[in-house]
Amino acid sequence: QVQLVESGGGLVQTGGSLRLSCAASGLTFSRYIMGWFRQAPGKEREFVGAILNGGRTYYSNPVEGRFTISRDNPKNTAYLQMNSLKPEDTAVYYCAAASSLGRIGLAVREYDYWGQGTQVTVSS
Repeated sequence: QVQLVESGGGLVQTGGSLRLSCAASGLTFSRYIMGWFRQAPGKEREFVGAILNGGRTYYSNPVEGRFTISRDNPKNTAYLQMNSLKPEDTAVYYCAAASSLGRIGLAVREYDYWGQGTQVTVSS
């Protein structure tokens, strides 16, 4: 039984901040790449960022410099710190876990497990 549970979403004003958490259970957390994706209405699910086993992070261009991904392996938790939020950041945000074996962690298809998502809404 693998479970990923996101929390921390909500409604914020433009320029505000939110911190999303992803609590994982049922897997050996340190062996997995942890990724964040988002999906807005009428759009494809898109890569936000990922953190690899060794701590290296990757971000998509729209969030680079504003979002920060981290992980706390003893707590089996990954985080997405979102600063300087914009209305275009409004989406359902998903946490995902990918086996690190032979994978990069930048594509939806690479991920084995997904959370249910948490809504982030940024008002104008």
